[in-house]
Amino acid sequence: MQRLDKILSEAGVGSRKELKSLIRAGRVTVDGAVVREEAKKFDEAACTIAVDGAAVEKYLLMRHKPAGYVTSTDDPRDRTVMELIPERYRKFGVTPVGRLDKETEGLLLLTNDGDLAHRILSPRHGVWKRYYAEHEGRPGPEDVRA
Repeated sequence: MQRLDKILSEAGVGSRKELKSLIRAGRVTVDGAVVREEAKKFDEAACTIAVDGAAVEKYLLMRHKPAGYVTSTDDPRDRTVMELIPERYRKFGVTPVGRLDKETEGLLLLTNDGDLAHRILSPRHGVWKRYYAEHEGRPGPEDVRA
């Protein structure tokens, strides 16, 4: 059970301040009923939450990140992975889960589910990540440690 404003915030609907206005204006429904209290708690897996009649959904995208893009939602100097994501998903507030260096390529997850992102990234949840690296020449002990 989570607060309605937290559920909507984690789904990328808006900031807590924006959501407070939406909820109090009667624009948010839970299972078809208008809810005007942002602190009211719901089990998001067991109900349908909608804003202005559109169901709020959580997205998990998998994308190959090519070299040359930074893993960020915004960067004034470099191209970001967000440029690779179709607008229809960007508008739902998906953000990268973790980081890949600019010249690194590989699988990148993006989501608007803050709880899922935390479970993947937090060391206490023990989600293993595997990396593959190519090295020119014969690696020495220093290279292996690095």
